[in-house]
Amino acid sequence: MENITRIIFVRHAQAEYGEDDRTRPLTESGLKNRDIVIKTLKDMKIDCFLSSPYKRSFDTIKPAADHFKLNIITDERFRERKVGSWKEGWLEKRWADFSCAEEGGECLFSVQSRNIEALGEVLKDHENETVVIGTHGTALSTILNYYDNSFGIRDFLRIVNLMPYIIELDFEKDRLTDKKELAYVETELKL
Repeated sequence: MENITRIIFVRHAQAEYGEDDRTRPLTESGLKNRDIVIKTLKDMKIDCFLSSPYKRSFDTIKPAADHFKLNIITDERFRERKVGSWKEGWLEKRWADFSCAEEGGECLFSVQSRNIEALGEVLKDHENETVVIGTHGTALSTILNYYDNSFGIRDFLRIVNLMPYIIELDFEKDRLTDKKELAYVETELKL
């Protein structure tokens, strides 16, 4: 792998729903389904594990990090979007206008900006390495949109029930050169 930095994003496995978004644990199915992360990564050379500080993302990649005998470094910027008051039609509004947010919520532009800033540092600090990043559906979708602005609400809705969802992005410096889905588990989203 000459001059390629490989970033493997792992969207978390299925989690319980609760009041504190940061501490929501994985469901029983989510705990079982994270085995796909180890199966997907086991024959690769992984140099580093990073994660959102949210429990569900960290716990999804923890067995893989343990397998490679690597610690997980958390970065607050990889966290999920702050959700405000739920109103019908806001999902479409947010995707149509990245500066739009419901009351108390965070706009997609803000999510994208902090994730891209963090990713930029990873690409610089881990050049020519393979890095696994534990992430979230909306956060990951804004990253994919940044590199391909045709990635929109339909694409987000396609992956919303894929937990975990593992995608590999290859970079030369900070330029995306290749993208491929590695694995996912289709689950039922319970709202």
